[in-house]
Amino acid sequence: MMNTIGRYDEFGGTYVAEILMQPINELRAAWNEAKSDEAFTKALFDILKNYAGRPTALTEVPYFSAKIKGPRIYLKREDLLHTGAHKLNNALGQCLLAKRMGKTRVIAETGAGQHGVATAAACARLGLTCIVYMGSKDMKRQAPNVSRMQLMGATVIPVENGSATLKDAVNQALRDWSESYSDTHYCLGSALGPHPFPEMVAEFQSVIGRECREQCQQQFGAMPNIVIACVGGGSNAIGIFSEFLSDHHIQLIGVEAGGTGKELGQHAARFYTATPGVLHGCYTYVLQNSEGQIAETASISAGLDYPAVGPQHAQLYKNKRVEYVAVADDEALAALQLLARTEGIICALESAHALAYLVKIANQLPKNFSVVVNLSGRGDKDLPQIMARENV
Repeated sequence: MMNTIGRYDEFGGTYVAEILMQPINELRAAWNEAKSDEAFTKALFDILKNYAGRPTALTEVPYFSAKIKGPRIYLKREDLLHTGAHKLNNALGQCLLAKRMGKTRVIAETGAGQHGVATAAACARLGLTCIVYMGSKDMKRQAPNVSRMQLMGATVIPVENGSATLKDAVNQALRDWSESYSDTHYCLGSALGPHPFPEMVAEFQSVIGRECREQCQQQFGAMPNIVIACVGGGSNAIGIFSEFLSDHHIQLIGVEAGGTGKELGQHAARFYTATPGVLHGCYTYVLQNSEGQIAETASISAGLDYPAVGPQHAQLYKNKRVEYVAVADDEALAALQLLARTEGIICALESAHALAYLVKIANQLPKNFSVVVNLSGRGDKDLPQIMARENV
């Protein structure tokens, strides 16, 4: 687990320019105070329950399971959360913290747009100004979410640099923060970046795992045999894994974006090579070329299209507590279609990666196994992209 200097074994840390150390230190102090404050915890619980709609359901999907000749399969339904994904858990937590710190302006980066939508909603609810940086490529493929952010009062700024995707949006958000931190909080969307962001995001998302554990006991009287989640930066996966890490008999599987091939630039699967490096403030596994330059990534899912993984995932991989795999674009799309047609649930392309790996292994699993898949978001945002594919 994390030590006192913000590392998960050797991974993590704080690798930022000197100009960012002041806001980072201010954030650490505020977070250390807030996380042990019962009033803050209660305010977060109340807004998650009465505004966001927690707890989310744990839904068995027997027709999907029968189709793939699988065991008992349950979906942890983060797609049912207000704004449509797990991202709101973290956005509400960070925006409450920002307000506690006296900040009036919040900036965020987004890829799939769900973190941007969640931050826009949280800011609207709490009376904060919201600025969202989003790669221009992602703005085109996730246009519905751009409209949602704007409708809630957020300013969405296109980023044209680099590959015009999530990595470049993070770069631009960090530049903004370095110039505006006196009145601005940077609401980072995943369990990565400099300390204390990985710890904060993991804590705000741990509500998923706590609910899931209790629901498993209520619905089938036992713990799941396997828990599966997609992994981009890694917040939804850490959120559900966190409650089961000490139960070593439970298999935990994280699923990355395999894209269209295994060559560098064709995927976003950091564990293909497990090459350590520094990106956006932390030491972790990154996709990089032979000269150490951060590589371009590719994925049908904008939310998984990122060249680094959160540092806790790097530790869990190295310690062999979590198995990390990858599935291709076409496999994810097929799993999404199958779930929609068998259960009437349209999930996000990101979540479909987790389902797709289960499809591959289902007929090898004992029929009395119970498997939980974290369905991290819904697929509304992806519909234009999905329907444009020839095989729909």
